[in-house]
Amino acid sequence: MAKEQLEVLNALDVAKTQWYHFTAIVIAGMGFFTDAYDLFCISLVTKLLGRIHYHVEGSDKPGTLPPGVSAALNGVALVGTLAGQLFFGWLGDKMGRKRVYGMTLMLMCLCSVASGLSFGQTPHAVMATLCFFRFWLGFGIGGDYPLSATIMSEYANKKTRGAFIAAVFAMQGFGILAGGIFAIIISAAFDARFNAPAYQVDPVGSTAPQADYVWRIILMVGALPAGLTYYWRIKMPETARYTALVAKNAKQAAADMAKVMQVEIDAEQHKVEQITGRPDNSFGLFSKEFARRHGLHLLGTTSTWFLLDIAFYSQNLFQKDIFSAIGWIPPAKTMNAIEEVYRIARAQTLIALCSTVPGYWFTVAFIDIIGRFAIQLMGFFFMTVFMFALAIPYNHWTHPDNRIGFVVMYALTFFFANFGPNATTFVVPAEIFPARLRSTCHGISAASGKAGAIVGAFGFLYLAQSHDPKRTDKGYPAGIGVKNSLIVLGVINLLGLLCTFLVPEPKGKSLEEISGENEGDGEGNPV
Repeated sequence: MAKEQLEVLNALDVAKTQWYHFTAIVIAGMGFFTDAYDLFCISLVTKLLGRIHYHVEGSDKPGTLPPGVSAALNGVALVGTLAGQLFFGWLGDKMGRKRVYGMTLMLMCLCSVASGLSFGQTPHAVMATLCFFRFWLGFGIGGDYPLSATIMSEYANKKTRGAFIAAVFAMQGFGILAGGIFAIIISAAFDARFNAPAYQVDPVGSTAPQADYVWRIILMVGALPAGLTYYWRIKMPETARYTALVAKNAKQAAADMAKVMQVEIDAEQHKVEQITGRPDNSFGLFSKEFARRHGLHLLGTTSTWFLLDIAFYSQNLFQKDIFSAIGWIPPAKTMNAIEEVYRIARAQTLIALCSTVPGYWFTVAFIDIIGRFAIQLMGFFFMTVFMFALAIPYNHWTHPDNRIGFVVMYALTFFFANFGPNATTFVVPAEIFPARLRSTCHGISAASGKAGAIVGAFGFLYLAQSHDPKRTDKGYPAGIGVKNSLIVLGVINLLGLLCTFLVPEPKGKSLEEISGENEGDGEGNPV
């Protein structure tokens, strides 16, 4: 058992699940809801942007974004997110979780609105403006990762901490769902009001002038949920663990938590000075002591998140094949521009409803029962199995009669990503590092994940192109083909499974017990 635990931190650890826990989940979760809406809604409108700005006179197919523009539009927010995770993660440990949290939210609100107001005389100018605002939107979203996870872990009790942090992350599923549902409503309303002919009937007339409002409205609405929770975010007190263990203000920590939990708590300033004054509680991120204690842990959290996101973000490779295979999205030329948005949004909403959302909530239900380690190991194992099961008999799955089987296997792969490493890689870095480095280490782990996302989303877009240069998508060089890409992804998932063994199991322990912050043995060794 860990020694010298502060009364205020012990009170948080043993507290029964109360109203303030749910308030914290909603406040932190709405940030994630917004993050998911903002990051994923761009995929709903890229086809529409291609039709509006890159129409080719006389072409038998609607205009599409050139590969470079498409990559920039989808990738710039991921690059911004990576930078934001590192910067705001570090800032959260320097200035406090609460102060930085408000900044990220304001940035997200402003850039969501600005994205929808992107302007320019030429298509490239509109895209450049949109990319500029999407980068800064991503920067704000990046800050939400380490701060939401850290705030929730520091507010939670040790019995249900995993479920609370996972519940914050699970709001991502609802954000994706909300983006799809809102796009369905807007596109259906516009299509009913400004009914246009299909592209093959009238190439120019198929894109109604009012279609330009559709993508702008979809992007701008992302500011609403973030704006609605801003007041509650700034009213939320700083976490007791930051106030006591980093800011070293025991009186303030006790007062804040007494108010939140409605109990009397002793300040114990002498104990705070005793705990924080020990040499084994003052090492920095780049010290030998950190490398000795937490080096392998940080390697474990960064490598697993990196490998997971390569596989997770490569999913867009197969979506267009899957949607057209089931008949959810007919050929582009048979639809007008707004109808195409409706069909894509409907397909993505169904995928989110069937595989994305349930996976997240399975994690919430079981994470404190079977533990983070078991869920992550199981998730990577099944992702590996399903990727190889898709890859090895790939030609079998391409026959029209077997396409539904392909879709089921594909859905199961992402169900086990969400009931698996996609959730646990977010939860664990918020639990296993010391309070003064917790937000920074979570930011580093998350940024590593986003680097994997960039590899998954773009590396595999080029890699999965056909061997035959004549059969590649317009503007892309020949690649290794979808079958070989799936085999590579299977190997990546297998590596993720192996790297999971570097990560400790924090289930049922207090944060200080896991990180060794309140060990009174003078050695400073973690439990």
